[in-house]
Amino acid sequence: MKIPIFQQFMIAMKKCFLLFFALISGLTLFAQQVKFGNNPAAGKYYEVRGIKLYTETYGKGKPLLLIHGNGGSISAFKSTIPYFSKKYKVIAVDSRAHGKSTDGRDSLSFEQMADDFSALLDEMHIKSAYVIGWSDGGINALLLAMRHPDKVIKLASTGANLTADSLGIVPKDWAGMVKQYNSDKDKPRTTAAAKNDWKIFMLDYVQPNIPFSALKAIKCPSLIICGDHDVIPIEHTVKIYQAIPNAYLWVVPNSGHPTLIEHRDDFNKLVDEFFRKK
Repeated sequence: MKIPIFQQFMIAMKKCFLLFFALISGLTLFAQQVKFGNNPAAGKYYEVRGIKLYTETYGKGKPLLLIHGNGGSISAFKSTIPYFSKKYKVIAVDSRAHGKSTDGRDSLSFEQMADDFSALLDEMHIKSAYVIGWSDGGINALLLAMRHPDKVIKLASTGANLTADSLGIVPKDWAGMVKQYNSDKDKPRTTAAAKNDWKIFMLDYVQPNIPFSALKAIKCPSLIICGDHDVIPIEHTVKIYQAIPNAYLWVVPNSGHPTLIEHRDDFNKLVDEFFRKK
């Protein structure tokens, strides 16, 4: 018995709908079930420059390195990884002294961390990668492109600052950091965790110290991002954008510092389009 064309069409549409629903449900379930930053199936340690860097890798395609901010970890990218892992080989990493990555030294520098990421790509046999960096990760993305220009195809840096002062950080937030420093500087730190927390705080209190003129070393296309209510002044972000030869600027409306979380869909779509643009 021949099925009428209309019924054939309805059956085909139903199959498409069920497939689409299964795909969306699968992606949602993936995002809900995977504990980014604590996923043994995707996690691996790499011996890099005398320390162990913890990474998680998702998806296939061109490599994309994700670098989180101060005090953060891979879990900061829970809104980023599900989208980009459909198109890229996403490499999320816990920075030195953060998350599961080890570091027994008593101080940190952004230059040191940028060199870590370059060495990590070497260890993973990756010639070059796209890079997304948020906050301190945004600083590291810029420094990675400055110090190892062959390693970065394109970068997106959101919420980065070049100076540790009231010009690089909104004055009221900088005043809060000064207050915390004065309050905590003489407190005893007897545990490894307490010492590590102070080391991480001091990273942002005394660094970075990057001249705007140094950004001319960045040769790759760069998308410089901030929120219009970011802890980084818009004027500071604009100066970063102006100092990079091949840069684009995006000031995200109605956004604070976590642009990639508060405006997840727009952030993912626009950054992906920037990476794919010829």
